[in-house]
Amino acid sequence: MTKQNIYILGIESSCDDTAAAVIHNGKILSNIVANQKIHEEFGGVVPELASRAHQQNIVPVVTQALAKAKIEKEQLSGIAFTRGPGLMGSLLVGTSFAKSLAFGLNIPLIDVNHMQAHILAHFIDEEGFNKPPFPFLAMTISGGHTQIVRVNHYFNMEVIGETIDDAVGEAFDKSGKILGLGYPAGPEIDKRAKLGNPKAFKFTKPRVDGLNFSFSGLKTAILYFIQNETKANPNFITENLNDICASIQLTIIGILIDKLKLAVKTTGIKHIAIGGGVSANSGIRQALKDGEQKFGWTTYVPKFEFTTDNAAMIAIVGYLKYLEGDFSEQNITASARLKI
Repeated sequence: MTKQNIYILGIESSCDDTAAAVIHNGKILSNIVANQKIHEEFGGVVPELASRAHQQNIVPVVTQALAKAKIEKEQLSGIAFTRGPGLMGSLLVGTSFAKSLAFGLNIPLIDVNHMQAHILAHFIDEEGFNKPPFPFLAMTISGGHTQIVRVNHYFNMEVIGETIDDAVGEAFDKSGKILGLGYPAGPEIDKRAKLGNPKAFKFTKPRVDGLNFSFSGLKTAILYFIQNETKANPNFITENLNDICASIQLTIIGILIDKLKLAVKTTGIKHIAIGGGVSANSGIRQALKDGEQKFGWTTYVPKFEFTTDNAAMIAIVGYLKYLEGDFSEQNITASARLKI
C-alpha cells in the first residue's frame, strides 16, 4: 500500500454519539454521526442507554460511511477506533466492532486517544483551514473535559492545565438546568446570549492557581443568585433570561481566556488551537479572534463538524499513526480514564 493510497476507517463511540468516517490520504471522504436523542428527557447521558444505542447504530453508521466514501471495506488500509477516555459501555461497543472488522479483513488495528483526536482534528486536510505549527497550545473544551495542552508534535503532548472539578460543558449544562433550559443547554445559552446584555449581572470568577480550572463554585454562585432573585420576583428568570445567559457566558469565556493568556505568558507559545464540543460556542470563538488583536496570538478553529464528537478526528489520528506503523494488538482493551 503506497502512501498515496491509504484509506482509514475511523470509529468513535466514547459517549452518546455513534460515528464513522473514512479518510483518504488526510482528506475526509465521509463523516457520519448518529445522535442519541433519548438522553434529552433525562437531562444528561444515561450510560446503559448509550451503550445499547451504540449496538443498534454502529453497523448502519459504518455501512453509510463506506457508501458515502464510495469504497468497499476491502479497500481499507486500517481501522482506527476510540480506545478512551469515555463511558466504558460505549467504548466497548466501538472497540469490539473495530477489532472484529480489522481481524476479519486482516488489516492493521489502530487505537486512538479521544482527547488527542480533538487536538489533531486540526490536521485534517480541509480547504480554507490552516494547520497550527509545532509547538502550539491546544485548549480542549467539552462536556467532560477542560484542558490546556502543550503540543510539541503529533504524539508528543503535555497537559499543562486542566479542571479540578467540573468541565466547562458541565458549567453550561448545569447553569441551563437551573434556568429551566433543556439538555444540552450550551447551544441555547449561546443563542440567548447574543440577545442579552453580558454585563447585566456579575458573577465572581473562581480563583485557581496556575493553569488549572474550576467551575463548580461558579455553578453554585449561579444557583444561589437565581434562588435569591426568584424569591423577590417569581418571574425573574422569564423577564431576564437573555441577560442571565449573556452574563453567564461572558463569565465562562473570561475564565477560559484568562488561563490562555497565562499559558501564552508561561510558555511563550502564541499559536492557539481549540477543540471539543464547547469550541462551537460563538462567544468563545469571537473572544479567541479578538485575542489575536489584543494579545498577538494566532488562533486555529476547526470546521464546525470536527469540533463535537465525530469520527473524522479518529480517522486522522489513525492515518497519522498508520504512516508511523503504530498499530495495536488484538488483545487491546478499552480504557475509560485514558490520559493524553
